[in-house]
Amino acid sequence: MAERPTTNWRRGMAKEAAKLAAGTLDPDCACMIELLPEELLLETDAVLDGFEAELPTLTEGHDAQIFAAVERVVLALNAVNAAHDECALETDEREQLCAYIDKALTEQGVDVAALTARHGLGRHELTDRWRDW
Repeated sequence: MAERPTTNWRRGMAKEAAKLAAGTLDPDCACMIELLPEELLLETDAVLDGFEAELPTLTEGHDAQIFAAVERVVLALNAVNAAHDECALETDEREQLCAYIDKALTEQGVDVAALTARHGLGRHELTDRWRDW
């Protein structure tokens, strides 16, 4: 299964905390804990739980079904971002979430490049129609 961005974020937070504890990172340069509060991580994981539960039902060639799943996960992530003053998901987090959605679909057997091309989109435009973050 594709690695969740939240797993990567937690790993980064742990590294930052270790550097702070070791005195090798200036506290003024530590930002991950503030940027990614636990509530945000839990809410994001809940959204990704729903998406991952839906993945086994998605099959190549059922474009409407696949796009509906992408729409649901993106709208749910929009709601998480909105609950955090529209600033929870910065550029790196956005890119990781989009890459995760793409990879999770690919691992399920969906040819994302072909899917988006059939609808006049570039591969990296998969989430753009619904994404506010």
